[in-house]
Amino acid sequence: MINRISLIAILLLNILIGIFSQNAFSATSDKDQEKLPYTPVVTPNGSTLPGTRDEDGSKVFRLTVDECKHEIAPGMVINAWCYSGQTPGPTIEAVEGDHVKIYVTNKLPEITAVHWHGVLLPNGMDGVSGLTQKPIQPGETFLYEFTLKQHGTQMYHSHGDEMVQIGLGTMGFFIIHPKHREKKIDRDFAIFLNEWFVSPATVTPDVSVMTDFNIFTFNSRAFPGTEPLVVKTGDRVRIRIGNVGQESHPIHLHGFNFKVVATDGGDIPESAQWPETTVVVFPGQTRDVEFIADTPGDWALHCHRRHHPMNAMGHDIPNMIGVSQKGEEEKIRELLSEYMAMGETGMHEMMGMGMAGPENTLPMMGGEGQFGPVGMGGMFTVLKVRDHLTDDKNPGLYEHPKGTVADKVGPLVVDQRGEPRMKEGKTKEYVCPMHPQEHQSHPGKCPKCGMNLKPATETKEGSSKEHDNHTH
Repeated sequence: MINRISLIAILLLNILIGIFSQNAFSATSDKDQEKLPYTPVVTPNGSTLPGTRDEDGSKVFRLTVDECKHEIAPGMVINAWCYSGQTPGPTIEAVEGDHVKIYVTNKLPEITAVHWHGVLLPNGMDGVSGLTQKPIQPGETFLYEFTLKQHGTQMYHSHGDEMVQIGLGTMGFFIIHPKHREKKIDRDFAIFLNEWFVSPATVTPDVSVMTDFNIFTFNSRAFPGTEPLVVKTGDRVRIRIGNVGQESHPIHLHGFNFKVVATDGGDIPESAQWPETTVVVFPGQTRDVEFIADTPGDWALHCHRRHHPMNAMGHDIPNMIGVSQKGEEEKIRELLSEYMAMGETGMHEMMGMGMAGPENTLPMMGGEGQFGPVGMGGMFTVLKVRDHLTDDKNPGLYEHPKGTVADKVGPLVVDQRGEPRMKEGKTKEYVCPMHPQEHQSHPGKCPKCGMNLKPATETKEGSSKEHDNHTH
C-alpha cells in the first residue's frame, strides 16, 4: 500500500512539474528560445524576469520592491532601492495581445506604486500613488492586470516618492514584442541610462542633487564594470535605450551607422527612419536602433557628453593645464615628501599613478586594453563583433589582422627579405619623473609610485630647462 501511494505521489509530482514546465515561458536554453516568437532581450549586467502562465492563459510576473546592495563597478558598492534585488529591475518580456498579471510586493520602509511607463492600459492600472490607486504600504502586495495593446520598448518605475525611489534605482524595462516581425533580430540588447551623486567614501546616493552628478551608468554599472555586447559578424543587432533620469544622453556607437527604428511611442515607418551614429535619449524616453554588425572588432559604445564616460571627478580644483610647475614641485616636496605636480599636460598621466583614493570610490578613469590604459569610465562599454562565436560569452581581446593597427613611424630600412623595418639605433630608456633611479628599456610603471615611466630624453630636457630657469 505504501509503495502504491508513493508511486502515485511520484506520478502526480511529475505531472505537476510537466505542467509547470509547459506554463513557464522564460527562455533558459536554445530550445526554449526557438519556441518563443521573438529573440529574447539581453540586459547586460542584468536579467529577465521569469514568469508563468495562469490557468486562464495570463502571463504572471512577481516583483518585489526592496532595499539592496548594488555594485557600480569593482571597488564601489552603494545602498540602492531595487526591484527583485537589482537595479535596473529585471526586464519584463511579453507579446502584444498577452494578458498580464503583475504582483508587486512592497518591502521598502515607505509607500510605493509602480507606473508602467508608455504602456496603454486602464487608468486604474497606471500606477500613480494617490491619483489612480492607493499607495502600496510596506508589506502589502498589489496586483496590476491588463491586456497589452501595443508593442515596443516601454519601462516601469516607481511613482511614489519618485525623487527618492527612482534616484535610488527603482526602474526597469517592459518590452512588448510584436506577434510577428518581418526582419528577424539576431541580437537584442537593452541599456538603461542613469546618473548618481555619491560623495567620496560614502555608500548612499544623494537623491537631492539635481544637476552635478559624479557617477554615470549603463544598467547601473560604470566602466570598467560594464559587460560587453557580444555579437557575430553579420548579425542584425537592436539596442534599446531607456532613460528616466535627470539628464539627456547622446549615445554614440563607433564603427557603424545605425537607423533609429522605434521610440517609446512605437515603431517608426521604414520610410521615416533616419541614419545616425549618435542617438540622444531624453528623460522619459526610449529609443531603439538597429544595424548589421558587418565589421569585426572591439567597438566603443558610450555617452558623448565629455564628463559622462568618466567616474567621480572634483570640480572645485584649479585648472593647471599649460601652467608650468617646475621648481615649485621641489619646494613643496620639502614639506610634503610624496607631493606630485599634476594636471600641467592633461589628466591622462593620472592613469599611471596608481594612487589609492577614498574608500568605496572609483578612480576617474579606468580599464585596461591590449594597448594600455583605456582611460574611460561611467557610460562606456564595448560592442564585440566576431566572425566565429560558440556562445555569447566575452570572447576576449580582438586579434587585428596584420597591418590594420595604427602605430608610430620612424626611420625605415629594408631588411634582407625586402621587408621594411624600423632602423636600429640607441635603445630608448624610460625613467620615472619622481624617482629617476627607477628606469628600464621599455614603457611601464614605476615600482615605487606606480606612475607611468617617460622617455629619458623628456625628463632630461625638463631638468635642463628647470636648471636654466634657476640660473638666469
